[in-house]
Amino acid sequence: MFKVNKKIKKNKGMTYVELIVVLSIFGIMSSIVLFNYNKFQAKVDIKNLANDIALKIVQAQKDAMSGKIPVQTIGDSWRPSYGVYFDLSYPKSFIYFADLPPINQLYDQGSGCDLGGECLDDIEITKGKISKIEECSTSTEDCLSPVSTPNPLSITFTRPNSGASFFPSLSVSSNYIRITVSSSDNSFDGYIRVYPSGRIQVN
Repeated sequence: MFKVNKKIKKNKGMTYVELIVVLSIFGIMSSIVLFNYNKFQAKVDIKNLANDIALKIVQAQKDAMSGKIPVQTIGDSWRPSYGVYFDLSYPKSFIYFADLPPINQLYDQGSGCDLGGECLDDIEITKGKISKIEECSTSTEDCLSPVSTPNPLSITFTRPNSGASFFPSLSVSSNYIRITVSSSDNSFDGYIRVYPSGRIQVN
């Protein structure tokens, strides 16, 4: 009889060196993905913030044009102006307000949102901030040689005109207001452009 020699194959596991190499590669790839995700998320946050501010300005325009009566007033013979108020001393918030009598097309700071005054909504910014508000004299989107506006700034709308009023007023040479929003580390910016005609643009 012939004896058959069976060879037993032994499966070797990973060596320590191989394990360390694999973990190092995995760690590097994870770091790259995480870094790119954080940059992507910061861009998304700034885009969302710019859109939120622009939508609030559009809401002021629509409420003014529709003749909406705020709950603070009585009667239906009078229609208020509506607007948005920015103060760069508080870059993490802005105010949506109704311009109550006496009409002056600006936000009366003495009336807080909790006191039933002109303030309708005090919007807190959780991601990003309002970093600059400037006047732009060019008709293009580049905004060459921007000039900082006097701070604070009120943007209001009054029916029947759908155009925007600014307080303080724009310089004669200025074509629009540019509001800059930035990420917390100032690495990304977004822009809201508000024109006297009432056009609002986000970039």
